[in-house]
Amino acid sequence: MLSEKRRLLLILNGAGLLISSIISGWLYFFFLLGAIDLWPFVTDIPVEIGGDRRAWNMAHLEGITNGILLFALAAIAPFLKLGPRQQIWLFWSSLTFTWLFTLPAIANALFSTRGLEFGGGPFPGDVTINNIIYLFGWPPIIAVHIAFALIVIGAWKSYRGLKA
Repeated sequence: MLSEKRRLLLILNGAGLLISSIISGWLYFFFLLGAIDLWPFVTDIPVEIGGDRRAWNMAHLEGITNGILLFALAAIAPFLKLGPRQQIWLFWSSLTFTWLFTLPAIANALFSTRGLEFGGGPFPGDVTINNIIYLFGWPPIIAVHIAFALIVIGAWKSYRGLKA
């Protein structure tokens, strides 16, 4: 079980990810319109936001998905039987993969890159920015596997300890 402090930090980080989703959602909205149009306050201020529809959709949904995932992890944490080190690994690996899947998705939308292959692969966009985003992809790929393995281990240990 994670400490109450760590569970609350997961909730705060989840809220931060949802806020990032709101911000990227507004950018997505203005990207689709090609203008800032918030009638009756502001109307038709032309704006050019880079990226494409798929990238903005992904950037917006990454924040939502990962924010809710941290909320869910905080909620199920009392059911996970983990040692002190395993709790630390679960906490930090969860923060690592949620933020480092979300922020690069937003960067990909802003810079019209994909970050899927070193050197850019078949995708357009600045190769240097693409490569930086690609390298930021490795820590969360490792972290997500660690986190979900620990969730399964913790739930299994808890289940085995239950009386029929």
